[in-house]
Amino acid sequence: MLTEESSLSPKTAEDVEIQAERRLPVRIVLTGFMGAGKTTVGSLLAKRLGYRFIDADVEIERETGATIAHLFEEHGEPWFRELEHETIQRLLEPEAVILALGGGAIEDDRTRRLLLERNAAKLVHLEASIETVLRRCRGTESVRPVLRDTANLEARYHKRLPLYRLAHLNVPVDSHTPAGVVEIIVERLSGQNPSR
Repeated sequence: MLTEESSLSPKTAEDVEIQAERRLPVRIVLTGFMGAGKTTVGSLLAKRLGYRFIDADVEIERETGATIAHLFEEHGEPWFRELEHETIQRLLEPEAVILALGGGAIEDDRTRRLLLERNAAKLVHLEASIETVLRRCRGTESVRPVLRDTANLEARYHKRLPLYRLAHLNVPVDSHTPAGVVEIIVERLSGQNPSR
């Protein structure tokens, strides 16, 4: 005869993994500097968990019909950050979502508070070194003009780094594959291996 406790306890490693994944937040938000892998890791994480993946910058470009660079140039950063905040707030409404943010979203106080205080959402910082950022982004200067000015890029990186590190979870990505980063996120957010 099975006791109630034994009938509810996991039987196999797969059962343990399923129970752990049920403890995952219903919204996972990825932040980090350009080149950290937010889109790549976000897509893989969404597939792994059966969540929907949304890239906030892609959504903004789709809705406005303009590139992020054009919106900055045409309207300025304060206007863009307001649009970005409203977009992120709306994109956090549904459940089972992986949301990748633009690298500068974390600089807006309201957006940062929204991400850190939102119930059932976890902010995950993918931390790449400046060397990794430069290596990964090489050849994308036409779509990322800031890459042409290394001093400005490094200053921006160091300004944002302490804000990124306020995230619920920080994951160094330099020495991991995107799939490896996904596994670390799942393990740490589900409580399977909080120290990894």
